[in-house]
Amino acid sequence: MTPSATTRDTQPLAHALPVPRGPLSETVVTALTRRPASEPFPLHAVDRVDPYGEDLTLALHTCYELHYRGFDGVDPLWEWDPELLRLRAAMEHVFLTALRSDAEGGDDVDAVLDGLLVETVPGDGVSHYLRDSADWEQMREYFAHRSVYHLKEADPHAWVIPRLQGQAKASLVAVEFDEFGGGRAERAHSRLFADLLVGAGLSPAYLHYMDDVPAPAIAIVNLMSMFGLHRRLRGALVGHFAAAEITTAPSAQRIAQALDRLGAGPECILFFTEHIEADAVHEQVLRRDVIGDLLRREPDLAGDVVFGIAATELLEGRLAAHLLAAWRSRRTSLRRVLPEQSAGV
Repeated sequence: MTPSATTRDTQPLAHALPVPRGPLSETVVTALTRRPASEPFPLHAVDRVDPYGEDLTLALHTCYELHYRGFDGVDPLWEWDPELLRLRAAMEHVFLTALRSDAEGGDDVDAVLDGLLVETVPGDGVSHYLRDSADWEQMREYFAHRSVYHLKEADPHAWVIPRLQGQAKASLVAVEFDEFGGGRAERAHSRLFADLLVGAGLSPAYLHYMDDVPAPAIAIVNLMSMFGLHRRLRGALVGHFAAAEITTAPSAQRIAQALDRLGAGPECILFFTEHIEADAVHEQVLRRDVIGDLLRREPDLAGDVVFGIAATELLEGRLAAHLLAAWRSRRTSLRRVLPEQSAGV
């Protein structure tokens, strides 16, 4: 049975805790089943984990989710438990250190932004594969991966609003207003993606596919959350936002073409056609009015803006490599094969 629009609007706010993927995420998830007691967490094991691996990525995401919708049966006091925050800080240090080491640096914002506008011909990225080669099950896998991001698409960016001033603040709010549907709930981009999931025979429930999605897709959401929650990383969040908006329109156009090739319904295509138009406008607003005004006020943040862009591109590249390696080998890119669709094409 296909969920109705009313069903999508009245789903439970919270969701179940994820299944752990290693000792670190096991520690976090097990702790959240109890009441906070401000007991110290073991920090010695954090430095030995893979900064991009399943265990740390899930543990960090679980901590961050306490600042969004939380979890069923988890005490809300965990959100600001000092010992859990201490553990989260240790995990963030590992993740952020790896990103700073692996992402390209510099402070030439214009050069980096110009680079995002240049596409290699012929392209060989995920959206090119989807347009030219993907079957419907691979497209549904792509939707499941992106559900972790798109069902909270604009939320972490809102944290930077009180950390900006003047035109940068006003213009970022204008972009966010579009992301949230211009005051119409049914037009919010997260809602459009939920409609897409229903059209593809997938669940629109928030984080429904969390246990199925591997670390590369989750790490991108962790990046957004980390940048948003730390005032000192406000420049990096603005850089991330700009990178996402600049690169979305051309890839969205290719995915819309893929969906048309596969015979998908209009509810699947609308999310991408909406982004073709909206993000082309957002690109200019973010570059000129948000980044431009921010750097006029705080020129020392140029390096952070570049880092936010580079870190986003790094993690998107890791996700692309994972997806393409799986699909070209005819393997699922998820942690389990999706159940057969109940709706859609």
